[in-house]
Amino acid sequence: MSILVIAEHDNNDLASATLNTVTAAAELGPVTVVVAGYECQLVAERASQLTGVTQVLLADSVQYKNPLAENLAELILTLPAGYSHLLVPATTFGKNLAPRIAALLDVAQISEIVEIVNEQTFVRPIYAGNVLATVESSDAVKVITVRTTAYEAATSDSEVAVVEELSAVAPAESVSFIGQELTASTGPELSAASVVVSGGRGMQNGDNFKLLEEVAAQLNGAVGASRAAVDAGFVPNDYQVGQTGKVV
Repeated sequence: MSILVIAEHDNNDLASATLNTVTAAAELGPVTVVVAGYECQLVAERASQLTGVTQVLLADSVQYKNPLAENLAELILTLPAGYSHLLVPATTFGKNLAPRIAALLDVAQISEIVEIVNEQTFVRPIYAGNVLATVESSDAVKVITVRTTAYEAATSDSEVAVVEELSAVAPAESVSFIGQELTASTGPELSAASVVVSGGRGMQNGDNFKLLEEVAAQLNGAVGASRAAVDAGFVPNDYQVGQTGKVV
């Protein structure tokens, strides 16, 4: 049984969500991490040091500089058959990529698991987290997104996994990367922060959120917001916590 984790990264370092996903994957067996990017050798080396990782597959090509789901899915489908589980973090990256891979493999995706019962059975929240459902899959390949807040981040191990290079595949002609807008933040990432200072409609305007930012900075925490505050334009969507936002 081979377990694949597709790494989320910025071509310089692994996203924290990938570390949590590796921890979940290691419960199933030895983990192979797929790193697709551009000039991302350091990312592959970091992945090779994680506990539970026995192999890293590195696809280093300019067409993977930006993580387009169409290109990444085609790469994954060229891998040799034999892997039984494919896991990605339940982030924007993972939620964009996993459904496409599942559809191309003609299997059902298993979303946002919080517990692994066995290799076929998983626990996931439904109804905005008010109920936990136990689901069982008989598909040959289980395509899974992992709710990263349910698992600790994987740590470095003394044993270093082998890094093998993958050949790039032809990029998808139907899509191209145009650009992106990033929100700069000096604090921890919201979904990984141990302290969250959150505000809602009662903050009255965006300027007042600076007060929360000052408190969060003192606590080494992140600033969150309700949907009402985001819809009112007080803060960017990145701040939103809840069913339609980030899980903390």
